[in-house]
This record gives sequence, structure tokens and C-alpha cells, in this order.
Amino acid sequence: MSLDFVFGLPADDRGNAGILVFACRLNKMVHLAPVRDKVAGKQAAQLFLDSVFRYHGLPETIVSDRDPHFTGAFWDTLFQLLGTKLTMAIADHPQTDGQTECINRVLEDTLRSICAEAPRSWSDQLPIVEFALSNAVHASTGFTPFYLNGLRHTQVPLTLRGGTDASIVSGGETRKAFSSQVSEIEPESLKRQLSSFIDNRLTLISRVRDAMTLAQDKQKEYSDTKSRGNLNVFRKGDLVLLDAKNLPLNVVSFRATS
Repeated sequence: MSLDFVFGLPADDRGNAGILVFACRLNKMVHLAPVRDKVAGKQAAQLFLDSVFRYHGLPETIVSDRDPHFTGAFWDTLFQLLGTKLTMAIADHPQTDGQTECINRVLEDTLRSICAEAPRSWSDQLPIVEFALSNAVHASTGFTPFYLNGLRHTQVPLTLRGGTDASIVSGGETRKAFSSQVSEIEPESLKRQLSSFIDNRLTLISRVRDAMTLAQDKQKEYSDTKSRGNLNVFRKGDLVLLDAKNLPLNVVSFRATS
């Protein structure tokens, strides 16, 4: 599992100005927890237990950057007691670097899009955003995190009755199916309230998905034009120059002797 913080958000009604992001490195499932701008190690550990442990148990490893939130004695003691290893991320290390940063960028772009009219309401939208992230087909796996986690697709009112895959139903089909189901409900006042609630939620989920797609397209475009703009073709046996600054090389250091 990897985890990171997103800070700099407008403070909500409860004083939260950041998000603690937990992401499974295997199935790509994400859990989001709103936090204040200063988080002690003990509080972060409690959020881990509340948001991850009670649903999934303990991961084999936890990948984090060298943030002081995760390097204190409390975390070291906690993971020693629980038998879990805390792996510190190394700059430019392909195994640990990139997943949470990519999630953070998509998360920020998504919240910026759906909360444009009410920026301080971002924490209220986290459950829907988390659901949308885990119910979207991930490019690297070809499956939704929900499916990889439980080997079944998520259940929503439409799938409960019709058995349709919730991750592939379009907004128009979903609204049509819900309208058909709601039309059978009595009394009329309850029907109107339920219709309004469903319409608002479907609109929000649709906006989240659109924002996620746009954010991912932007990240891919940036990666293609900036990060990979100078691709050279190498063949077996070619000699290349490498910057070994961030490579964990065990070499002997030679010093001049008199």
C-alpha cells in the first residue's frame, strides 16, 4: 500500500484542509480521509486503522515518502508491534515513486472540477469521488479496483434489480432505469424526494467520471510531450551514460594514496 497527503485545500466546515490518500499498489483501490493541515503521527495511524485496516487488514508493506508524519517513533513502534514493514520511498525509484503522486493529481483535478461552485464542500464529495475512483477501469490492470478486490462488480440500485455491470452503464441508461423503478414508489412526495436525490447523485458521479477522464488525459498528454519527448532507441550491447545519483549501487570508492 502507498499513502500520501494532499494539502492546500480550502478549509471545510470542520477545519479540514487536506486529504490522506491510501492506495493499494496491487488492485489500485483508493481510500480518502479528510484531515487538518497538521496531522500527528498518532492521528495518522488511527486514520489508517479506521480507513484501511478494518476493511482490508494489514498490508505486507507500506510505501511512503520521507514525510515526518510517518517517520516518528509512534509509526516505527506501531508497525513493529503489528508485524508490518514501513518502506520509505527513494527519489526516482520506479517501484515506490509515482502511484500516489498520480492519484493526487487526478484527485485534485477532479475536486477542482466538481467543487468549482462551492470549493469548501470538497470533503462532502469525498465518498462519491472515492467510489468513482474504485469503480473506474484502471488502465494498468484492465479492471476496476472493486472487481479485483472482491472478484465481483459493485452493486447499486440498478444492478440489484437488473444485474447490469455498474462500471459500464452510461448516464442516460442509468437515469432511464432509475426513473422506471422510482415510478412505482408511493406516496408521490417520497417519489419526488427520491427522484431529486438520485438525480443529484447521478449528476455528481457523471461529473466525477468526466473530470477523472479529463485529468487522466491531461496527465498522459503531459507525460507523452514532456517526460517522453526524447526517446532514443537502444540495442543490446549499446553503451549508455547513466546518472547514478539515485541508483542504490554498492561500489568500492577509490581514493588516491601517497
